Order: sequence, then structure tokens, then C-alpha cells
Amino acid sequence: MNNLINTKLGRLRILAILEGISLLILVGVAVPLKHVGNDPSLVKIIGPVHGLLFLLFIVNTLSVGVEQNWKFSTLTWKVLLACIIPFGTFYIDRKILSKINPS
Repeated sequence: MNNLINTKLGRLRILAILEGISLLILVGVAVPLKHVGNDPSLVKIIGPVHGLLFLLFIVNTLSVGVEQNWKFSTLTWKVLLACIIPFGTFYIDRKILSKINPS
């Protein structure tokens, strides 16, 4: 875990997992509780947390893409797309990010 924190790519991988978890909690727990249970409190907490993680993921993806000389049309767009699809960041971490050597 310590090695992940020391590189931009490692931090992006951590953000990918956190963003993915926050999206799943938001759409799988908080939103149903809001609409079925008439309790919006969890959405009010998880929503902004997910929003922040989402933005951090996007900024870090672009930063790593520049650092690693990713071609936008072949790699960067796939990583960016992953953050709007449930389970997408987990998939992209396993299939792409984990196989890239950090600079």
C-alpha cells in the first residue's frame, strides 16, 4: 500500500477504488434509501464525498496521462469513462492501471 501512495499512478489507483466504492454506496444504498425509505440523509453525506472523489479521479487521470504520455484516443478516454460506470473503476484498475509501470 505504501508503494501506491508514492506515485501518481498509485494514487490514481487508490482513487479509482475509492471512487468506485462511493458510487456503489451512492446508487446502491443511499439513493434507494432516499426514494424508498424517504431518508435523504445518506445522499447528503455520500453525494458530496462521491463528487469530490469523482473530480479528483478525473484530475489525476489527466495528470497521469500527461506524465505517462498516454494517447487520449487509445487510453485516457477509457480510464475517464470508467468513473461513470458502476464497477468501471474496478475493471480499469485491474485490466489497465495495475499493468502500467509507474514512472
